[in-house]
Amino acid sequence: MSGTLSPVLPGPRRIVTSHDGDGQAVVSVDGTVHSSVMIEGLNGHRTGTFWASTDGLPTNDNNCSEDGGARQVGDFGLFASNTTNFIYSDLGPGVRTPMHRTPSIDYNILIHGELILITDDGKETHLKNAGDVVIQKGTNHAWRNPGTEWTRWATVLIDAKPAVVNGQELGLFFGD
Repeated sequence: MSGTLSPVLPGPRRIVTSHDGDGQAVVSVDGTVHSSVMIEGLNGHRTGTFWASTDGLPTNDNNCSEDGGARQVGDFGLFASNTTNFIYSDLGPGVRTPMHRTPSIDYNILIHGELILITDDGKETHLKNAGDVVIQKGTNHAWRNPGTEWTRWATVLIDAKPAVVNGQELGLFFGD
């Protein structure tokens, strides 16, 4: 079902605060975050970036006027070393993402619709309620939308040392 689905969920509003020249808190960005196709040919999976910290950890974003939502993120638009990234993903009805893994800790929060987490062992975990959370620790996974409407979830990816199992490092993977 990945064909030519059009997104039906509106872009979320993003508000960013910063400081003016006197050190007073101000709203520096207030606008809509538009999504784009994450994987060419998989129009049923779209992502948008809320914020990307690309200057290392700890970040110096508190002292930078650059809009982190405009920064480009490395691998698959999801992950880059020594950073954090805050994105949202939209998945069309019946669409499944490829299996993938990033060397990161990922905090996933379901916002709208239903979502199935698929792990290497074939187990499927069904998320049904807005606010359901999945915390991934450098694990291989895919997502599938079992519903009849678009699904949206937000993810914070935090750079981490790759998982090591039986002495083998489990780094970046993107496949089927």
